[in-house]
Amino acid sequence: MTPAPIRLILADDHEMVRVGLRTVLTRNPRIEIVAEAGTILEAIAATTRLKPDIILLDVRFPDGNGFDACRQIQIQSPQTRVLILTSYGDDETVLGAIEAGADGYLLKEIDADGLVRAIEDVIAGRSILDPLVTRRVFSRIRNKDVIQKDKLDLLSAQERRVLALVSEGKTNKEIAAEMGLSDKTVKNYLSNLLEKLHFSRRSQAAAFFAQHNGK
Repeated sequence: MTPAPIRLILADDHEMVRVGLRTVLTRNPRIEIVAEAGTILEAIAATTRLKPDIILLDVRFPDGNGFDACRQIQIQSPQTRVLILTSYGDDETVLGAIEAGADGYLLKEIDADGLVRAIEDVIAGRSILDPLVTRRVFSRIRNKDVIQKDKLDLLSAQERRVLALVSEGKTNKEIAAEMGLSDKTVKNYLSNLLEKLHFSRRSQAAAFFAQHNGK
């Protein structure tokens, strides 16, 4: 049985960027572009209406920024994954995306195959951060004192182990196999730890774990 295509929205204020992305992505039969947006308002409206699997979202738009859009999308369509695709790789922008709850962050220098793999990985439940910024930004996160380390003490041993595996980019199914648990049990552990840590997305939990180096 052929799997359903990944329903995707392109959101970028530059038409030529959207044309290029559309050309690349429509070559893959697994991806279906259901809408395009050139503004924040269009991106939020399209996501609310169509409930896509994923939205490729730039950071800067004439009417706002992608972080605000990311937060709104999580409210309006919580099942939609948000993959930031931008030309900005500075620390503050990357940290802003993580704190907004984006499921992934890529620079536009990525090649076509890499982009498709990243989309598939995010859909599978992995958190993606462009390798060009991973080491630098995670180092910055670890040195940031915004979140107190003792919050980890709120987690049970099993929840901490789930969080460690989430930070390695593993999906719920992979975590279940490694821990000898059911997918439903892993999902429950993940929901509980996100609630305890006051996060809404697994990408935020992964960044939190990186901040404290799992200790």
